[in-house]
Amino acid sequence: MKLLSHSPTQLNADTIPLILRITLAVVLWPHGAQLLFGLFGGGGYSASMQFFGSIGLPAIVGFLNIFLLSIGTLFILTGLFTRVFALAFILLVLGMIFKAHFSFGFFMNWLGNQKGEGYEYHLLIIGIAISLIISGPGKKSLDYLISGKTDTNRLS
Repeated sequence: MKLLSHSPTQLNADTIPLILRITLAVVLWPHGAQLLFGLFGGGGYSASMQFFGSIGLPAIVGFLNIFLLSIGTLFILTGLFTRVFALAFILLVLGMIFKAHFSFGFFMNWLGNQKGEGYEYHLLIIGIAISLIISGPGKKSLDYLISGKTDTNRLS
């Protein structure tokens, strides 16, 4: 019985970018929902903008942070402008590392004995985003649908 209609290589080329996009969106969107809507115990837009200002970030950087984590994750999820948003996430996360997390070291605050969180989680986001820049969004994406490509040997 044939379980797959595609070769394993083709299946991976079609599916791995989708899995990466879903993972990135599922992990980051709740943070955006906290910042924008006040869901999941977040403060919402006004409180988030006040917080970003209190730590010395310009209003445009605070706004872009909220936009990327809430709306940008939906672009990643659907595979629309995937490489652009993946690059934007890399820049955002690098900013987070150097502004707020680097001084606490590599590890997250698993035991609750640090004053803040390390940057290990952020490196995972960077790795996923780099993978999406390299692979593109895959065939199961709006980018691919809009492009009108019919070449079955290309990722994006």
